Amino acid sequence: MSYNNTIEKIVEEVQKYVVGKKDVLEMMLTALISEGHILLEGPPGTAKTLMAKTFAQTIGGKFTRVQMTPDTLPADIIGTMVYNMKDSTFQLKKGPIFSNIILVDELNRAPPKTQAAFIEVMQEKQVTIEGTTYPLEKPFLIIATQMPYGAPGTYPLTEVQTDRFAFKIKITHPTPEEEVQILGKVDYIEAGQVKQVTTKTEIINIMEKVKNVHVSEAVRKYIVDITTGLRNNHTLTEGPSVRASIWIMKASRAYALIKNRDYVIPDDVKAVAPHVLRHRLQLRREPYEEMDEEQIIEEVLATTPVPKK
Repeated sequence: MSYNNTIEKIVEEVQKYVVGKKDVLEMMLTALISEGHILLEGPPGTAKTLMAKTFAQTIGGKFTRVQMTPDTLPADIIGTMVYNMKDSTFQLKKGPIFSNIILVDELNRAPPKTQAAFIEVMQEKQVTIEGTTYPLEKPFLIIATQMPYGAPGTYPLTEVQTDRFAFKIKITHPTPEEEVQILGKVDYIEAGQVKQVTTKTEIINIMEKVKNVHVSEAVRKYIVDITTGLRNNHTLTEGPSVRASIWIMKASRAYALIKNRDYVIPDDVKAVAPHVLRHRLQLRREPYEEMDEEQIIEEVLATTPVPKK
């Protein structure tokens, strides 16, 4: 079975339950096989939990949803050592982070100390409890949502925390036509008899295959030209770091594989760049500045010379 066939089966199975949003699903696949994490932005009721859970079921992975609150502690996420009175020993009680796909709802409602617990998890794919390090099982994907900036009871994510997310993906309400489809199949959706179409081992193989997707020197230069152009943009106080360039390349390789190619083309870069960049730009917010992040990214992609080869 080809890798492309596996990817098509995942998309097909998820779309039996999630109407539309194929572009979002492709970016979730891109994140999974490029080993990145997602900051998901969208109004309530836009199938974020359904998509993440269904996605996990199709690959035979363990799914966990965690609701963050102002009193959530790091141990509630990563786990803790519990004393066993029977044999007078301490045993690890694993937290919900020991899953394959984790949906973290309203991450910015958690206090800074708890938010910080995710940094090692997301960067190193491991947790440290009482001085002992525990690796996390592959595949591993965190999908986090957040409340609107400045909402009551929230703690803004730091730049370091935000930068650990490879992608920021926006979800909108369905179109009227899609909403009619949802109403017509709501009982089927709620039944949730999702079929597993692949295995975690197969996904891990695809993750390794992604690293062999060819990125030419011209395309690498194109990626750097995009990020450099943003760093020189007068409407920004801070442009994207080198990490943004790295993630555009990694995401482009994964996206190319999803499109059944073993090499990256500029269109792959254009497809993934907005999701990698939109949460890494700091606008000056001057009264006369009317551009937002999306417009700035659109402009740099339109003006950066595209390599001919």
